[in-house]
This record gives sequence, structure tokens and C-alpha cells, in this order.
Amino acid sequence: MHVDPRAPELTANDFVAMMNASRMCVLVHDAATKNILWANPAACEMLGWSLTELRPLKANHMSSSAQQYDRVIGRAWLQEAVDNGASRIQWDYRTKTGRVIPTDAVAMRVELAQGPAVMVQFRDIEREQEIERELRLTTSYVDALAHRTSTVALMLDATGALRFATDTAVALIGADPDEPLGPLTAYGRLRVDGRAATWAEVLQRARPTTAVQLEVPRDEGDPVWLEGSLERLQEADGEALLMILHDVSGRVQEEMRRERELHRENYLARYTAMGDMAMAIAHELGQPLAAAGNFLAGVRARAQATGAGSADLVYGIDSAVRQIERARTIVEAVRAFVGHLEHVRQVVDLNEVVEQCLYFVRLRAAPLGVRVVVRRHPEPLEVRCERVLTGQVVLNLCFNAIDEMAACEPERRQLTITTRAGEGVGVLTVDDQGRGLPHDPFEKSFTAKEHGSGIGLALSYRIITRQHGTIWARRREEGGSRFGFTLPLAD
Repeated sequence: MHVDPRAPELTANDFVAMMNASRMCVLVHDAATKNILWANPAACEMLGWSLTELRPLKANHMSSSAQQYDRVIGRAWLQEAVDNGASRIQWDYRTKTGRVIPTDAVAMRVELAQGPAVMVQFRDIEREQEIERELRLTTSYVDALAHRTSTVALMLDATGALRFATDTAVALIGADPDEPLGPLTAYGRLRVDGRAATWAEVLQRARPTTAVQLEVPRDEGDPVWLEGSLERLQEADGEALLMILHDVSGRVQEEMRRERELHRENYLARYTAMGDMAMAIAHELGQPLAAAGNFLAGVRARAQATGAGSADLVYGIDSAVRQIERARTIVEAVRAFVGHLEHVRQVVDLNEVVEQCLYFVRLRAAPLGVRVVVRRHPEPLEVRCERVLTGQVVLNLCFNAIDEMAACEPERRQLTITTRAGEGVGVLTVDDQGRGLPHDPFEKSFTAKEHGSGIGLALSYRIITRQHGTIWARRREEGGSRFGFTLPLAD
């Protein structure tokens, strides 16, 4: 350090003046006797004694009466500074009024003109101890909040990354407690006002608070629904966000259950209306169909009698008659379905039902490039069912699968129809290689198709179950979906 030779030297009085001006409390003890030789004004002010009053005092007069502040311990502390040059201790001084003040005290050996002495510098640390106690208390509160509360609390930064989560939150969102938490959207889908939302949208709405939902999917079972608020906090070192959530899965699932029940009630109302309409249509169609058949039979007989009918004309007339007969059969089947289908006595080969449907299935599949593969049970598979309506179910499942694969790559467009025998039942399955099922379609009452009637699968379900069968749908592990049904074997 460069010293200016022209600068005046400090005198002993200058050092005394600086010591008197210091707010650090100073006591000077004789190194041998440990008697107080001098105290600066800051020490006199804190302890409440004048310098004259301080000089005759001993450790027991100006220290806490607790055992750790005994006079012997105080002298040993001062002696350690004499022997080693310095010693530090937390010492509780007692003022003239009896107030005990905790201090951080440092004793240092100093060489005075009259001989060695010990200079003790100390400061009031009572406020620091109070702050430390408050911090410990706050830490215990935070620890209780993090590990023992059922409240779901999350701290996030402006990017949506999780910085802190309570134990309950970690368990509900499925996070690994031993790994960094990462972005919130990695664990669930944010929702605002009942619709999906991005983190940026939710953050924009937090001015400073907004309501928010978090849907946490599960590999198995229903998702977990969390609901609460997101609050923007202004911190000294940046911006933070606090999300407080509560598990409302029970309430949300109950609302979904009520919604499904409402859909079912609407379906039943439509089903009843369809029954009435079917009976009316079946009644009204019977006579026109019979008349059309009679007209065609008359035309055919006249053409044959006059010899004016070509083979093509006769074939066309016969084909039209067969279609009219099929329509009459369907009408009668619909009337039976609306009536007492539970008491089916027909015995039908399920392989034959498939065979009768194949023409229409291939007709639908060919324009879309869908390959149709049939895997029949090697022997007749006789079941109890209504032939025509069961065939309509097969067509409905096949047509749905074909429509599903229309948007897939050409090499994936394959429809597989399989019949086999189960335990007391005949089984038919329809496999496609489409996108797979997003949900159980038999839980829905209405179709997702733009021009669908909303009754196809629901009606198929009704036809099969009223014949004492079962019907299901599931996602295939290799991709696509499988629809299937069972019907009781005839034997």
C-alpha cells in the first residue's frame, strides 16, 4: 500500500477518538487480573453503567446468572486470548437494569504501554437470534406444508417449469421424488373454463390470479382431476407462480356419470320413438311391397306367355322380386325386434350369416381399397338368433371398420372377419387396422360421424343383448380395433 509521506501521522488521541465514535462495544481488561481498565461509550450505553461504575465490576456482576456464564468460565475465556492471541464466544451480558443481552464477543490480546491487556469487542445479537428462531419456525411450517399436508401446492417459474411441489402433489401428478420435476405439462393437461389450454394461455390469464384445472392421465383407470388457482407472485429476484389445487376427481367422475346417464336417457327416448316408427313403417310397407311383387310377377308371366321377354329382362325381374322378398323379410324382422326378440327360436349357422353379408361388405370395401379376409370356424357354428337382424349387426360392424380405415395408409387397409366357438357361445369378431378406439363406444349414445344417425352401435348393442348375447369393443395391441359379439350355441 502506498503511503503519502506528506500525510500527517495519527496520534494516540486520534485512535481514542475513533474508538469512542465506534458503535462496536469495547471493553479493555488487564491481562493478569482481568479487571476492566476502560470501556468505550457504546459499551457503557449498552450496559447502562458509566466507565467509573464498570471498572470495579466482575464477571458475575455484569453477566447472565446462567451456569455457562460463571466468572470462572469468563476468566478462562479471557486467559485463552492472552495465551493464544484471540478467543471468540457467545456471551450474555447483564445490564444495570437486569436485562440480559446476548452478544457475539471477540477477545484479543493487545500490547499497551503499561503491559499486555485483553480488548473485548462485542455486539448485540438478540435481533439476529429472533430472526434465526423465526426462520427455524418458518422452515418447520414449510416442512409441514411440503410433507404433511393434503393440499396440492406447486411453485413454478414463468416458463411453466416446476420448482417445488408438496409430497401430496408429487404423488398425485406421478412425479419421481428423486428426479428434477421438469415442466408441469409433462404430467397433465391444463384446462381453463372446461377447455384445453396451453401454459402460455394460463399464464396470460393470471393477472394476478386465475382458476385452473389439471387433468393427470393414468395408465390404468380414470384420470386424476385437480382444480384450484394459479397466482402470480412478484419476487425480488424474478417472477414466480403459486398453484394451489385440490383433488376433485370424485366430483368430476360423478358429473361424467350423470352426463352418461343423460345420454342413455336420450337414447332410450330415441329408441322408443324408433320402435314406434318401425312398427308404423313395417305396417305401411307390407302392402306396397306385396303389390310390387305381384306387379313384377304379372309382368314376368305376361312376358313369358307372349315370348317378348328376353333372358336379361326375366333375370332383372327375378332379381327385383328377390330384393322385394328381402325387404319384406327385413320388415318382418324389425317387427319381431320391436316385439319379443328375447324369445328367439331360430337356429342359424353363424358362418352362413357371414357368407350372406360378404357381398355387401366387399361392395363397400372395394372402392376404398380395403382387403376383406374371412376366417371361418371349420364346422357349422349354430347359434340361436334372428338371422336378418344379426346380419345387420355384422354389416354395421364391418361398415364402421371400412370407414375407419379409409383415412389409413393403403397397406394397412385390411378387414378380418373371424368366427369361432367359445364356451357355450359362438363368437364373431371384426378386426381393423385403423387408429384404434379413443374410448368405449358402447358408453356413448350418439355417433361421432357427421352424417350418422347416432343409433348404429347402440342398436347393434340392443339387438345382441336382447338375444342373450354380449357385444364389446377394444383397442388391439398391434394397432386398430376389434369389435365382437357372442350368441348362445344352439345345443
